[in-house]
Amino acid sequence: MNINPIQHNKDATFILNKDIKNEKNNEISFGDYLKNSIDEVNRLQVESQNYKNLLATGEVDNLHDVTIAAEKANIALQLTMSIRNKVVDAYREIMRMQI
Repeated sequence: MNINPIQHNKDATFILNKDIKNEKNNEISFGDYLKNSIDEVNRLQVESQNYKNLLATGEVDNLHDVTIAAEKANIALQLTMSIRNKVVDAYREIMRMQI
């Protein structure tokens, strides 16, 4: 019985930047992946705030762009917080284990 590994879905990982590579084995390290993901969430938050500022000053004609940027930032932040909560829960569960 041949079991194929789970394939990485490129559409679902908009946060992943393919330019960060580890020189040793040409793979992305967990630390680099985590830093890149948090930087991307921050970039989306800043972009959303910039759109809001432009809207407040009347420099943006299209309200849809502002709403889309705000929702992208909101969803990315919610996903990040959800992942953080799962990691903290897993850590607490490991710390409760008896040796």
